[in-house]
Amino acid sequence: MLCALVVPTLHPEIPRPAAAALPPAGELEADPLVREALAAEARFDSKAALDLFLRANLSHPNDAFILQKISRQYSDLTVDTTDAGEKKRLCVEALAFGKRAADLQPDNAVVVLSLAICYGKLGLYSDTRTKIEYSRLVRQYAERAMTLDPNYDYAHHVLGRWHYEVATLGSGTRFLVKLIYGALPPASTAEAVRRLQRAVELSPTLPSHRVELGFALLADGERAAAKTAFEQALALPIREKYDTEARRRATEALQKLR
Repeated sequence: MLCALVVPTLHPEIPRPAAAALPPAGELEADPLVREALAAEARFDSKAALDLFLRANLSHPNDAFILQKISRQYSDLTVDTTDAGEKKRLCVEALAFGKRAADLQPDNAVVVLSLAICYGKLGLYSDTRTKIEYSRLVRQYAERAMTLDPNYDYAHHVLGRWHYEVATLGSGTRFLVKLIYGALPPASTAEAVRRLQRAVELSPTLPSHRVELGFALLADGERAAAKTAFEQALALPIREKYDTEARRRATEALQKLR
């Protein structure tokens, strides 16, 4: 995206509501490789999980569940490297597998949101024109995912973050974007707060929702409420691989608010 849209990824690298999830079924559920891969994913060992899901993909080609899981591991692995070139390569792989999953299950909210997150992350390593185009795609796929499952917490999360990041672009940047590339879709900090509050309501134990709500509240001028959101996030246990980074950002934000 134009700004640093880095959500905890889904690909959807997050526990989702049952209505949106892609549970392993039939022979997948009984496959030892899949069970081992899911266990590696649960302990945040993305490399081991990726290797196992790639092996499972040989036995179960063109399975949306496995393809989405492969996409997720590639995305999660960006946390484990500081090399920008490697991060971009991993994002490209994540998007490729995410697209394959979406071709098979275009009406699954998890798969659709996965594309939104892939485009948001890959935009970080792209030129300005591509960042803008990917920003539009982030919003498009996040809204599509929310339409498919209105109670999918991370669809609200991603769309909320999109709103506050785009709404807080500087006037100079916004003018340049409009002049050269055409205007971005409308965004507002109030809508960001509304979406992220809904994400918290749907999954109150996920720290990342409260962290992003805190930043949306800050962008909307609600400092006291933002402070509360950050404090609540830090009081929750880590649930996902990206929660460590979310907690770090919340801690830094709190220090500036004191």
